[in-house]
Amino acid sequence: MLKKVHHINLLVKDLASAILTYQQAFALDAIEYGELDGRGVKTARFKAGETWIVLIEPTNPDGVPGRHLDEHGEGLFMLSFEVDNLNSAAAQIDTAVSGLADTPQRTGLEGWQVLDLAPTTFHGAVLQLTEENDD
Repeated sequence: MLKKVHHINLLVKDLASAILTYQQAFALDAIEYGELDGRGVKTARFKAGETWIVLIEPTNPDGVPGRHLDEHGEGLFMLSFEVDNLNSAAAQIDTAVSGLADTPQRTGLEGWQVLDLAPTTFHGAVLQLTEENDD
C-alpha cells in the first residue's frame, strides 16, 4: 500500500529565515513556494531524493499547524506516505485499525490529495496519506 515517504513537513516560525538556513546548509538552488489559505500556511519545498521536504510557516495561529507550532515549537510536524489510491488505502486502514482522523480528505500543494491519520492510533505519530494527481 505505501509507496514511499512522499513528504516531510517541518514547522518554522519564520519561513524566510528557514529557507536561508536550508539553502546555505544543503546548497539548494531549487526551492518551490506555495500557500494553502484553507490550511493557514505558506510553504517552501525542495526535494531530498524522491522525498519532498516542506518548510511550513503558519499564517493562522488557530489552524492545526499554528496550534501545533504554539504547543510544540519548531520542528517535525508531519510525515506523509504516498499511496496509489487514497480511498482504497483509507478504507484498508479504517477496517484494520480505525485509524482515520476526524478531518476530511483535502487538496494540498500541487493538487495532492491528502488524508490525515489519527495520532492516537499511531502511537503519537502525526501521519498522512498522499495521492498525487495524474496531471
